[in-house]
Amino acid sequence: MSVSPVEFGLSRKHLISSFRSLIFFVLFYLYLWLYVDLRFFYGGGGIITNFPVFFKDWIFLRNLLSYPGGLVEYIGAFLSQLFYIGWAGALVVTVQAWLMSVCISYIFKAIGLAGLRWLRFVPPILLLITYTQYTYHFVTTTAFLAALCFVCLYLRTTLLPVSNYSRLAAFLVLSVILNYIAGAAYLLFAVLCAMYELLFKRRYLLGPLYLLSAAAVPYIEGVLVFGVSIVNAFSELLPFSWKILSFEDRRKLIIIVYILYLFLPLTVLSSGLWQRIPSSKMQIRLHSRLKKSKFFAGSPILKSIIESFALFAVAFAAVFFSYDTGRKTLFAVNYYACHRMWPQVLQAARSHPGSTFVINAVNRALYHTGRLGYDMFSWPQHPDTLLLTGEDRILVCWHKFDTQIDLGLMNMAEKNLTECMEVFGEHPMILQRLALINMVKANYGSARIYLGALSKTLFYSDWANNYLARLQSDPNLSTDDRIQHLRSVSLEKNYATIFFSKEKMLCDLLEKNSKNHMAFEYLMAWYMLTRQLDNSIKNIERLNDFIYPEFPRLYEEAILIYVYGTGKAVRLAGHQVTPEARQRIENFSQIFNRHMRNRQAAFDELAKDYGDSYFFYHIYGFSGVRK
Repeated sequence: MSVSPVEFGLSRKHLISSFRSLIFFVLFYLYLWLYVDLRFFYGGGGIITNFPVFFKDWIFLRNLLSYPGGLVEYIGAFLSQLFYIGWAGALVVTVQAWLMSVCISYIFKAIGLAGLRWLRFVPPILLLITYTQYTYHFVTTTAFLAALCFVCLYLRTTLLPVSNYSRLAAFLVLSVILNYIAGAAYLLFAVLCAMYELLFKRRYLLGPLYLLSAAAVPYIEGVLVFGVSIVNAFSELLPFSWKILSFEDRRKLIIIVYILYLFLPLTVLSSGLWQRIPSSKMQIRLHSRLKKSKFFAGSPILKSIIESFALFAVAFAAVFFSYDTGRKTLFAVNYYACHRMWPQVLQAARSHPGSTFVINAVNRALYHTGRLGYDMFSWPQHPDTLLLTGEDRILVCWHKFDTQIDLGLMNMAEKNLTECMEVFGEHPMILQRLALINMVKANYGSARIYLGALSKTLFYSDWANNYLARLQSDPNLSTDDRIQHLRSVSLEKNYATIFFSKEKMLCDLLEKNSKNHMAFEYLMAWYMLTRQLDNSIKNIERLNDFIYPEFPRLYEEAILIYVYGTGKAVRLAGHQVTPEARQRIENFSQIFNRHMRNRQAAFDELAKDYGDSYFFYHIYGFSGVRK
């Protein structure tokens, strides 16, 4: 059987189109997995407040099934947990984007707009933008996908030789099911079906009835049957739903999600109206030019190749211009800090270290890697970056509690975690830390409650079950090194959560336990950041309480500044200032004096070689390292 050149060309065009889709979604997946890294979304970075929790029990499922939209919320919450595993989360989002493109392609083909099937890539590109901006809307987009799937099911029924009554019955059945499954996302389904009947099939009775159902079905099913509020009945899972918007989105709405919901109805509406307009001179002229155009009259293969290049160019431009380096850095640093991955914290922070929260995590990472007394001023520093306080905002609370736990400030950490739980919900990370704190404080009843809840999660259940078993075999957890260490450094005293005296708090920690290494290094860091040389020198003798491989460089520099400035001797408690340190301050002083002690004139030369030194910070009040 012979194949005509036209059929062969169309077959090659279809093959190129399929290959284009394959390459697009492979790159889509790799970009989300390797570059965006959806693991960062799981922690939320103190910014994403609408990331859902998920529990493996019947009560959690029953509560969500008690109102319209709850099933999509349940599915979205479950699939979102896979963000914890970077490659798995990227795969979930990629499959979601691919299904959107398949549905839109089918819809355009079914309503006679096959020429617009290239628009099927618009939703995936919009999804890329939302993830590149590190905003979370997975549950919303899942509801959007459910509405598209039901539109395809309805259009499938139109291929059957059935009466208008049968079509109406099928629409109503699908409406009731979809409204229960996806909440107010059903409105998208109703509007698209009404446009199809009015503009493309000219069934002037069905169209208005479908629009009427958009008001009736959510009210009857949501308000009258399930007892939800009118607001929730008509907004549940839509982009502007109060349950969907994150804390930041309530201040600045994410317009990309609105475009995602509106682009298909607007495209269908404009195409339908265009077809209904009688042929005008403009339309005739446009069609004539398209027919004469070499591009449209040429090879279908060439056209497909050009379309492919255009697609990838648009996708690249979209992610390039929407990428936010600072936001990614904040998410990455927070994720690594929460998982105590200290080298990764320092590596991630280098791309955008200007944030107070980033440097706060950097200082913690430097302490845990034994480098705070050596490398602190290799990063931009300010007194406010050491211990966050001053504003009792939820973003600040999120970044406080781990540092407080490490120092031994269990009461402060517990209060901040409780406030975070009111905003973020029963996030596993919050439950884990509350369980830890209550075990440290020997509040075993409360600890078991948090551990019990944590045992129902997907990825923290092993940790929780392990501690529940330990509490049975060793009720006092006497063999748990971390618990015992935290008990030894914990203060029972309470402090105000904002505007507290950092110096007094750190001194109290050292008074409770002079071996509290973190409290000592943070106290020394505080004195250096606030340029209190006298107090720094007074605490040098505490070095004997700890083991250092060598005298911390920054402590040496603080001592030398004090000695050169006051002419007083300093007792180093058995330690010696190295000749290299003395040479450094001599060279520093020569450069500074050569510029007539003019700070502005000497800045560039000093910053070049001494920007990471305490010499530089003590004069200028900030480090001279340019990241």
